[in-house]
Amino acid sequence: MNEKRRKFLKTSALLSVAASSNLTTFAFGDEIKTGLVKDGEVLTAAYWGMMKATLKDGKIVGSKAFQTLSELENPLRDYTGELVYNKARVKYPMVRKSYLANPDSPKPELRGRDEWVRVRYEDAIKLVARELKKTRKQKGLSSVYAKSPAWKSSGNVHSSTTLLHRFMNLTGGFVGGLGDYSTGAGQVIMTHVTGSIEVYEQQTSWNSVLANSKVVVIWGSDPVTTLRVGYTSADEMALKYLEDLKKSNIEIIIIDPVKSETGKYFDKAKWLAPRPNTDTAMMLGMAYHLYQTGNYSKEFLENYTVGFEKFLPYLLGETDGTPKTPKWASEICTIDEETIKQLALKIYQNRTMIMGGWAMQRAHHGEQPYWMLVTLAAMLGQIGQPGGGFGFSYHYAGGGVPTALGGVIGGMNPADIGVIKDDKFIGYAKDVADEKLKKELDELSHAAIPVARVADMLLNPGKTIDHNGTRIKYPDIDFIYWAGGNAINHQQNINKNVKAWQKPRTIVVNEMYWTPTAKMADIVFPVTTPYERNDITMVGDYSNQYISPIKQLVEKQFEAKDDYQIFSDLCKAYADGLVEIYTEGGKSDLDFVKKCYDLAAKAVNGNPNLGISMPEFNEWWSKNEAIKFEATPESEEWVRFGEFVEDPILNPLGTPSGLIEIYSETIAAMNYDDCKGHAMWIEPSEWLGMKDKPASIHLVSPHPSNRLHSQLNQTSLRDKFSVAGREPIVINTKNAKALGIKNGDLVRVYNARGEVLAGAIVTDEIRQDVARLAEGAWYDPDANGLCKNGCPNVLTNDIPSSKLTNANIAHTALVNIEKFKGVAPKLSAFNEPKFSK
Repeated sequence: MNEKRRKFLKTSALLSVAASSNLTTFAFGDEIKTGLVKDGEVLTAAYWGMMKATLKDGKIVGSKAFQTLSELENPLRDYTGELVYNKARVKYPMVRKSYLANPDSPKPELRGRDEWVRVRYEDAIKLVARELKKTRKQKGLSSVYAKSPAWKSSGNVHSSTTLLHRFMNLTGGFVGGLGDYSTGAGQVIMTHVTGSIEVYEQQTSWNSVLANSKVVVIWGSDPVTTLRVGYTSADEMALKYLEDLKKSNIEIIIIDPVKSETGKYFDKAKWLAPRPNTDTAMMLGMAYHLYQTGNYSKEFLENYTVGFEKFLPYLLGETDGTPKTPKWASEICTIDEETIKQLALKIYQNRTMIMGGWAMQRAHHGEQPYWMLVTLAAMLGQIGQPGGGFGFSYHYAGGGVPTALGGVIGGMNPADIGVIKDDKFIGYAKDVADEKLKKELDELSHAAIPVARVADMLLNPGKTIDHNGTRIKYPDIDFIYWAGGNAINHQQNINKNVKAWQKPRTIVVNEMYWTPTAKMADIVFPVTTPYERNDITMVGDYSNQYISPIKQLVEKQFEAKDDYQIFSDLCKAYADGLVEIYTEGGKSDLDFVKKCYDLAAKAVNGNPNLGISMPEFNEWWSKNEAIKFEATPESEEWVRFGEFVEDPILNPLGTPSGLIEIYSETIAAMNYDDCKGHAMWIEPSEWLGMKDKPASIHLVSPHPSNRLHSQLNQTSLRDKFSVAGREPIVINTKNAKALGIKNGDLVRVYNARGEVLAGAIVTDEIRQDVARLAEGAWYDPDANGLCKNGCPNVLTNDIPSSKLTNANIAHTALVNIEKFKGVAPKLSAFNEPKFSK
């Protein structure tokens, strides 16, 4: 959170306490001993918000929302018990049969097909520690990869990815990753354009939007779906603001090839459905019309931006002979010329907030629509004005919900690089004078790669790629440790990814369930769900509205252990003295929960100007209550870029010029052929307007409305939305008629990269020649590679967005669709793998 944003958080807020539940807790001085509730309600929290879990005879029998502020439903909260008592749970420590027989020659080509052997937990710990040491000794520090970019589980202490990195750093270091799959292109390009990643920044307050905006453009996002979750825990307020928006007199325009849940909810909104991947062209056509008619802000461009004069020759066609007229744009995006002109004038003549989504940047040349959207917004001259400008996070984790003033919970830290000598922890690398080690750590620090290039890295060790003005050489990875994510599922072009995962000698996974990733590992540790351990979280990524306990609801199932316990035991097996460092002298997980709380309470209680206080930890934990903080008047009126527009000299942006960079000298100097010095239309590798199309239908794979990525796919929630027993694919009525497909049919979706089965939903609520297959369905291949469960990443493209960002391009994919013939194969995605007898 940047310092400028915190300037407005100066006045006091009121502390209120939420309704409590009856968890039995006994406090003894500084020690806390908890007793699990056998019958009653307990407050807990997850990505989908705070919940009250109902227990009977020591089992979870139900869960419901802690509070309901909006008419918009959130079905994700009803499946807590199913997540604990799931048939897909990993019950015991398991090792792949061929790996256990010979770790030095483990037949990695059998991953995903080999049998599994149950082993003692202690033996699995020793095996991992030994093989990790062996890998580092034989292949060097840069042979170990442990990024784990994922949603893991809610909770600040049991953050599996941080706990993994803490272990890996203390034992010598690892190859990490750059960026993420969600916003890989956006966060890089925006750093050059506005000096901030934007995609995870607080937005202009919803109160300001509702009070001042005349038009809201929702461009390429589905907030009704995606605001059901938050990366800490959803605060519910964002959905309430959507409800308020619907009831307001603000004109709403939705630009999306699909009439999403948001499009259906805002039933009176104007829906424009351009061809996928053509948003940049549409924006250029709008900008051209504004410039030619004189309807743009010369003052804003002169005072708050640089480079418009270098962008203008391209816009007018002076550099390439192609003026970016509305007619030119219409031929590309297929939105008619007059509509492009009218939309341009409407957003200039009325205070407009453009709420851009992440989907448009998950595409080939995904940097361009973001850059062009900011350029267009700059021409409107409304950036930094109440209710005007743009935002790229209104659909994520409650962006725009006013920030409360109070305590903020911290968490575990990933630790510094440690040095192990003769099986003993001797200190930190920064304090050890060893030239050989220094050189190896320097190489390691330059080995981090963009996360979407993982498969490419595994298959091409030694290959050098361009990235954001630097050169990155792929390391030779021989050991992967993954904790808190479904790596097989979330990588594009899964068939290529599977081949890549057959290369390293060792793959270790901590998992709750037999996901596709767990099935592709060599060693699997069973991990507790968030409901089998104690933790703490903020509620509201941007609002910081609550501090909520996450109480252990039930006993740990089978032989599941917390990630914290697993990595502590690995430290003990890896080197003498290491576990004391990892656990800070033997702290339990609840000790760390208390530490996080106490630090927040100290900051709050030590500031008398706040006029509020937080109770002592034992009292708070015993009561099982969430602490609520209130937003300040300043935060309710806060405007993104407001300080910058008020005084760009005193409040410069983080760009080289301190201004919005419509033209970036930095990017231009990189001399990339696929990302020049300003926003421009660059034809994608696959799109509906290309010649010699490899397939006929453009596939989009957005966030699902009834899951969090691949989470919850193994619950009965799936029964409520599956079609023909498979993941639903939305197909346009005219396309379906031409293909002989009816509503409810099982269909085969395919291209050169792979094939999947899906259940057809035939509708007019999607533009012609486009199909929608939500991401997250667990990959479930048959013997021939056909995914029986409809995972779209079997079909998506894994080439990089550009040399600048190397981001994923999931939304740039053409497919063919046909009615499936023959006997439908049975699903096995949620079954346990083969176990050795």
